[in-house]
Amino acid sequence: MPGTFWLTEEQFSKIKPLLPNKPRGVARSDDRKILSGIIFCLQRGYRWSDVPTEYGPAKTLYNRYKRWSEAGVFERIFEALAQENADFQTLMIPSRRLFQSPAGRRTRPMSKPTGLPRTE
Repeated sequence: MPGTFWLTEEQFSKIKPLLPNKPRGVARSDDRKILSGIIFCLQRGYRWSDVPTEYGPAKTLYNRYKRWSEAGVFERIFEALAQENADFQTLMIPSRRLFQSPAGRRTRPMSKPTGLPRTE
């Protein structure tokens, strides 16, 4: 399928040591294939069920993504890859976070006070 995404062997070799490798009883699907499918899905904003079958079953992609997210695997991968090419002279913060109110996307003030005593 044109437009599919595959991690290269070089890219995967940097990531592989950071992935959990605990057997769960059933033979594991290829981590490179599954991780490529997860990236493909997230890049395009697809639903798991819409990812091409060449990446493996949608349930496997979702389960691996959920389990690895909860275990902090992706965070460790991002940190390791960021350290590799880090330029600590420049710090970038996504601008949409700077201008978002703490209450989410609320655009008008609350109509009632929160019950806290006023100090003047």
